[in-house]
Amino acid sequence: MLAIWIGALLLVGGVLYMAAQPMWRGRLSGSRPRVTAMRDTLEPRKPAAGFGLAANLPGLVMIALGAVLLLAGFIT
Repeated sequence: MLAIWIGALLLVGGVLYMAAQPMWRGRLSGSRPRVTAMRDTLEPRKPAAGFGLAANLPGLVMIALGAVLLLAGFIT
């Protein structure tokens, strides 16, 4: 039963960690001057920092460990 609770906490913690990464890195669109009226969109020119695999790797590891613990808890 303890493995199920730890697995669930790791799974939720990993998802929250991955969701919080872009917010911790600051503004997604950056602080660049507006060039023309056609560029007045909310979409950034480049992908924002925090969406890469390296930034999300700890969260992915937490999710994987949580899934393994959940499966191990359900099997036994």
